[in-house]
This record gives sequence, structure tokens and C-alpha cells, in this order.
Amino acid sequence: MASSAIETDGQEILDLEKNRQAEKAQWVLNAPEPPSLWRELMDSARETVLPHGKRFPYLKDKDGLFKTVISVLQAMFPIFSWCRHYNATKLRNDLLAGLTLASLCIPQSIGYATLAKLDPQYGLYTSVIPPLIYAVMGTSRDIAIGPVAVVSLLMSSMVPKLEDPEANPIAYRNLVLTTTFFAGIFQAAFGLFRLGFLVDFLSHAAIVGFVSGAAIVIGLQQMKGLLGIAHFTNKTDVISVMQAIWRSVHHYWNPHNFILGCSFLSFIILTRFVGKRNRKLFWLPATAPLISVVLSTLLVYLTRADKHGVMIIKHIKKGLNPGSIHELQFNNPHIGEVAKTGLIVAVIAITEATAVGRSFASIKGYRINGNQEMVAFGFMNILGSFTSCYVATGSFSRSAVNFSAGCETAMSNIVMAITVIISLELFTRFLYFTPIAVLSAIILSALPGLVDPHEAYYIWKVDKLDFLVCIGAFFGVLFASVEIGLLAAVIISFVKIIIISIRPGTEELGRLPGTDIFCDVNQYPMAVKNSKALIIRVKSGLLCFANANFVKEKIMKWATEEEENDSKGKRTVQVVILDMSNLMNIDMSGIASLLELQNNLASGGMELAITNPKWQVIHKLRLANFATKMGGRVFLTVGEAVDMCLGAKMAAV
Repeated sequence: MASSAIETDGQEILDLEKNRQAEKAQWVLNAPEPPSLWRELMDSARETVLPHGKRFPYLKDKDGLFKTVISVLQAMFPIFSWCRHYNATKLRNDLLAGLTLASLCIPQSIGYATLAKLDPQYGLYTSVIPPLIYAVMGTSRDIAIGPVAVVSLLMSSMVPKLEDPEANPIAYRNLVLTTTFFAGIFQAAFGLFRLGFLVDFLSHAAIVGFVSGAAIVIGLQQMKGLLGIAHFTNKTDVISVMQAIWRSVHHYWNPHNFILGCSFLSFIILTRFVGKRNRKLFWLPATAPLISVVLSTLLVYLTRADKHGVMIIKHIKKGLNPGSIHELQFNNPHIGEVAKTGLIVAVIAITEATAVGRSFASIKGYRINGNQEMVAFGFMNILGSFTSCYVATGSFSRSAVNFSAGCETAMSNIVMAITVIISLELFTRFLYFTPIAVLSAIILSALPGLVDPHEAYYIWKVDKLDFLVCIGAFFGVLFASVEIGLLAAVIISFVKIIIISIRPGTEELGRLPGTDIFCDVNQYPMAVKNSKALIIRVKSGLLCFANANFVKEKIMKWATEEEENDSKGKRTVQVVILDMSNLMNIDMSGIASLLELQNNLASGGMELAITNPKWQVIHKLRLANFATKMGGRVFLTVGEAVDMCLGAKMAAV
């Protein structure tokens, strides 16, 4: 009597457990419909138009209009947020940082303008308007805005294909300004429409390779100024540049330029070494370029070295940024190429600036808003193109100086811009005798920080496919052109994505001892396989036309091997359980492959069950009547699938 009662109670418990598991399976099968495509598009559009709408609790309050306006202004113009807590201590720190920044910015800006094949004053113009606009709209406290080497190289390598800067400098300048306008439009669009993911097509590995290759090319091109070569190649590949240097050295070059440039390059490198040894002397390497310009200018003026072959800047136009909106060339026959160049420059500039901003933000423990940063860069370049500026972005070397100088807010950019304005008004005529060799030395001194062999080795150690992207960009820039380098990086990245998508991995799962957790048996050798259930998980977020047949064939091969083991008495597989926890979506090809898989398994005496399908997946399977065709074997967890399927088999026996 007692034993029969115990058996009855045990059976009731088993029945209750099965009913509970069946109820959980119904939770999966009877899930509500997911949002429609139209609703998702509308939600995305609403978030794009009013990205901060949920953060403004006063929008529904008629009496809170003023607070709502303030909230909107603070979201669009972050300066309204941090200026409320601004004080004299922060002003003192920003003033010191801004002046230190200007001492580095002025000579670098002149050098980068010559690298971009523009007159020197355009580099100074680019260090006035863009920093002021970024200070109002940007979210980084440390980033320093202005012209940079890589963007200047892009301009000097791509725009001259449309207009010769030596034969027609005015037309070339106008195309550069038009390129800047398009770069700003693309950057603003990326931020306003939340398209920042497009920038991610240039991966970290691609940027490391691209910037390293560009730095080497820039360094070789500076040999023109360092050797005093009058005529040089417009090509950027390393072979053409080396050939130009070789021809010039064997014909005519001026040793005075070389001696002068190398002397001040050694001085700048020495001050950098001293600054690293003593952190209190951070200002020494920051001011070394300006000191070099002042001393070399005085030296050339006093010795009249320009009469003995030393190449000098000569005239720099005095005054603030002139308006240039009427110089934009929208009717130019090359407008398509100009827009393409603008897009490439926009992506490179945003990627570099975002990397710089995030680096220093992580050190200080604050966050930057990626989309707001893109909007800020877009508007500063659009307005910059109206005021004789070419593309500006965040500079790593100047941002590092800004950070080391103790900047507190973006006010340091404002201080720097005001200092450059004063220089444009008062000191440009003193730069007449500045030797070009010293400007080349200043650019060369900034390049070692762009070449990062340690990061390339780290990429090789962690991910070999990423390393292919890195060296593809590096050698493409070095031996072909900037565009080829970028194209090579993007193509290799897409090939990597395609390979991973069309050949996703699969793993067999086993139960960890003493738990209800199922893990990969290769990763966790202690996991125990079930002799009657083959549990497989597909390592892909999408089962689609590109990979469905591959996945089906791989699972069938696995099941066939187990069937052969069954004939040898090693294992008796009765059910194949497909864990869909990784699968985010499925298309018709994926559904068809599952149906075919079920039929093939059924012909071999096995059943198919699926577990934990995501919302979109189960919705499509339900519409395709797949759950009914497979007998409702859809479960919430792998453990429940094992218990229900094998329990039903045992009951049938």
C-alpha cells in the first residue's frame, strides 16, 4: 500500500513537471507578434528627429516651456551645460593649456597647409573657426581641433588629380574648400541620422595600417623641404617618392636646408625626450616647434641665408579668415569626384577624432556622445568651408599636449583660436623668413606617434584576419595610393564578414555536471553528452540564403556520423536538439533548410526539436506553420527539450 502510494505521488509529480514544461513551451509558441517593419522604421525615424525626446520630461508640461528650451539647448550645445559650473580655477587651467596648445598649433598648422599644397595662412584659418564651433557643440573636454597630417595628405593626394595646384592654385584651393563642405555635410548627416555605424566599416585594424602607411608617405614627402628640392612628384606611393628623391639628390639639392632642418629636428626630439623624463617640463616639447620657428626665422633673417639657397615661406596673408562661400564650386564638372573625396575625408577625420576623444575621455572617466561629435564636426567643417578653412578634425599630438597641460574644458580650444587670431593680425609678417626645412622638421617630429608597430603586433597575436586588414591598408597606401589602401582594407573586411557569415561554426553541447547548464563540449571537456540526444548550437546571428544550406549539411553530417556510431553500438541518438539562442533572425531559405533537415532526420528515425528561438525567429516559423509540422517540439530551454523529448520516447516504450 505504501509503495503504491509513493509510486502514485511520484507519477503525479512527473505529470505536474511535464505539464509545467508544456506550459513553458506554449509561452514560446504563443508569443505576441513582434513590431512590424513599418513600426520599427517609424520608431527609428522618431528617435532620429527627436533623439532626446525621452529625456525631456517638461515637453508635456505647458508651464515648463522654458525648462524644455534649456534642455534642448544643452543637448545641442553642450557648452550650456559645462559653462554653468565654470570657475576661475578652471579658467586658469584652460588658459595655460590653450596658450601651450597655440604654441604647437601655429607652426604645425602652417606645415600641414603646405603639406595640403595650400598657402600657409589656410592652416592658420583652419585653427580659428573650427575650434570655436567645436567648443560650443562638442562633448570632449580634451580634444584639440585643427588641421592634421593624414587629412592634409588626403587632400594633397586626391584633389590634385582634378586640378593642378601649381598651374592653377586658385582653382585647386576652391576645390579643396568644396571638398571640405561635402565632408562637413557627410559628417553632419552621420550624426543627425544616427549613421555612425557606417564609420565602423573602417575597423581599428584598418585605421592602424592606414595611418602607419600614411605617416611613412608623409615623412618621405617632407624630404622635399628638408633637402630644398624645388620640383617634386605629386604622387604619394613610396616608389614614386623615392624615385623623385633619388633624381633630385643626384642633380641639385641644397645642403644648407638639410643642415638647418636636421638641426631643429634634433632639437625637437631632444625636448620630447626631456619632457618624458620630467613630467613638470611638459611645456618644453609643446613649445619646441614654436621656438624652432622663431629661432630659425631669426637665423635666416640675420644671415640672409635665403640668398644662399635656403627656401623660405615668404608672404603669409595678414588678417582674419576671409569669406569663401562664393568660391565653392558646385557647378564644377568634377563635382562627383569632389563629393567622393569629401566622403573619404569625412570618414577618416571622424574615425581619427573619435579615437582621440575616447582615449582621453576614458582616462578622465567621462563619456562623449558619438552622434553629437559627428554633428559638431559636420557643422564646424561646413562653416569652415565658408570661411577659407579646409577639413579640420581632432589631432592626437595636440590633444595630448592639451591633456598634459591640464585642460578642464573645451575653453582651451577657444583660447587657442583667439591666440591664432592675434597672430594672424599682428605676427604674420615676421614669418616671412621662416625656412621650409624647419616646417618639414616639425611635421617629421609628429609622425613617430602615428606609426604603431606594437599595435600591429598585438593585432597579429589576437586576430590573424584583422592583421590582413591592417597590412592590406598599410601596403595599399604605401605602394599604390590612399584610395587603394582604404579600398583594400574595406574589401578585406567585407571578405572577412562574408566568410564568417556563410560558414558559421557549430558546436555540440553537453550538460555541466551538477547543473542545468549546457556548454560546448570542446570548450568544457567535463560537459557530459546525452547518449540519446545530439544537442547542436549554431554560432551565427542569422540563418539565411547565404549559410542555410551549409548549416543544414553540417548538422546532417553530424547526425549521420552519430547514426553510424549507433550501428556500432556506441551511441543511440533519438532526437537532434537545435539551440537557437544565438539566432536573431531567419529568412525563407533558412526555414526551408530547417524543413528539409527535419524530413532527412525523420527518414533516419530521428526527431528535430528547437529551443529558445528569438522573437523574430519564432514569429516567422509560426507564420510558416513550421512548429505544427514538427509536432510542436519547440522549447524554452535545452534541458526541457531533453526531458520532454526523451521522456515522451520512454513513455512510448
